[in-house]
Amino acid sequence: MDDRLRAVINSYKSSGVPVRYTDIEEGEEWVPCKDGVRLRVFWFRPVGGRSWPTIVQRSCYPMAHEMYRVHGQELARRGYAYICQYCRGTGGSEGQWEPNINEPSDGADFIRWADGLNWVESIGYWGCSYLASTGWAITGALPAKVKSMLLSHYGTERFTSAYQSGLFRHDILTAWAMGNAGREIKADYLKSCRYRPHVEVDKALWGGELPWYREWVTNTHGSDPYWKEGFWKFMSDAPRKLKVPVCIVEGWYDHHLGSALESFKNLSLEAAAHSRLVIGCWNHGFQPCAQGKVQEHLENDEVHQVLDWFGETLLEKKSPARRVDWYVIGEDAWRSWSDIPAGQTELVFYLDAGRKRLEGKAEADREISYQYDPENPVMSRGAESLFASFQEVGSLEQPEPDYRPDVVSFLSEPLEQSVTLLGEAKVELFVKSTAEDTAFTAKLMEVTSEGKAYNIRGSIATLAYETPYVPGEVRKITVSMWAAAYQIQSGSRLRLDISSSDFPQYAIHPNLPGIWAKQESTQTACQTILTGESYPSRAVLPVGE
Repeated sequence: MDDRLRAVINSYKSSGVPVRYTDIEEGEEWVPCKDGVRLRVFWFRPVGGRSWPTIVQRSCYPMAHEMYRVHGQELARRGYAYICQYCRGTGGSEGQWEPNINEPSDGADFIRWADGLNWVESIGYWGCSYLASTGWAITGALPAKVKSMLLSHYGTERFTSAYQSGLFRHDILTAWAMGNAGREIKADYLKSCRYRPHVEVDKALWGGELPWYREWVTNTHGSDPYWKEGFWKFMSDAPRKLKVPVCIVEGWYDHHLGSALESFKNLSLEAAAHSRLVIGCWNHGFQPCAQGKVQEHLENDEVHQVLDWFGETLLEKKSPARRVDWYVIGEDAWRSWSDIPAGQTELVFYLDAGRKRLEGKAEADREISYQYDPENPVMSRGAESLFASFQEVGSLEQPEPDYRPDVVSFLSEPLEQSVTLLGEAKVELFVKSTAEDTAFTAKLMEVTSEGKAYNIRGSIATLAYETPYVPGEVRKITVSMWAAAYQIQSGSRLRLDISSSDFPQYAIHPNLPGIWAKQESTQTACQTILTGESYPSRAVLPVGE
């Protein structure tokens, strides 16, 4: 037994939910879809001629089969039945694997089948990542026995997960495409990300076209029909169709966070009244990821979350109270609200390009410039939307200020008292460039009294994403960041790094206008940040008590 399976078993043992049944049984079946394709199902349940509260999943990951078996066995010992179905074309199921497209129809057929089983008393749907997406895909087709859902590390606004200001999140979706293409791809991941024109990387390096990946990398606006029609429109509408309580679980450094927050906001009134949003300090794998912080109260055990939620909604048959639970990094504590919190006040720091400081008010007009060469990008180190580069995700110790010629660092004075960031920070920049289009990144950090810097939030914005840009023109851009709950300690300083790349978290901007994936070349650009009373570049932090 490997360490991961052993850890899951230990989680069940430490959950406080006792073993109630020592005799369990298991079986396999083939469930037909509307078109006659049969999908493989396996199940576990306690021995005994009665009906059981049942936890169900739909997965495309047969490599995790032994993990699902452990969950089935341990849940059955605690009074649940467990059913898992493999998606079309995976895990022995018939048909051809194509991500996402078949999940609404196949999932609806499956959940109706489960609803009709006489040994199923009630149903709770549980899924993480793609297994959560297959849950969201059936919210409009839930039969009467489905009482609740627990969906973690996935959001229904796919465009939010795919793009930031027109720049593709390689580390999520290029990496996922390479691992889920339906064939083995041996090409180097970073070489694949840098291939130009990127829209042709599938034929050049991956052994053939992936039409769905080409759609992802060429539809760069949320208003594009690809995102507003078909499957992704269906998924965007999924929270509004849900009528039962859902517990949405996320991590501050999980790449689905931004999209999942939108899913919670878009719940129907009926579902929202009894649903829960839990965000902790972990990554996509529930692993702690804040260096230099005390993290003794993370509560990052997925098994415990499952047993708590379904214990309440299936075993006890309660209707949960609406609640938002956020772990505050740096405080090592959980706070609860009835809705998504926002900072009560704004804390504003103005950039001073002359002294490279963050100040309480705008000073005299100044500017600072650097050269951005897309052939030499800044590599991601400490980030919120990484997946393949797992070792770089989270709040991590950062290099020294100005550690590259194309990284400009601004530093505040030490804070006189601790400050708790609650919500979405943003950086407003007045900039100009010699390119017709380019990008600017912003990374907000805490610098401790010992001089160590840790990233809090970062993001990117492009100059000509909304309207064309004339080189040399001064333009105001806003670098919008995902929400955070982070306590910056008294005596610490704030640091803000401005640059033009963050790879492979985001695609490398070639300094050329147009769709990034169709560009065949790059050019170097001179980037200028303007500050002062005429150009009040600033960082805006929502602050709570």
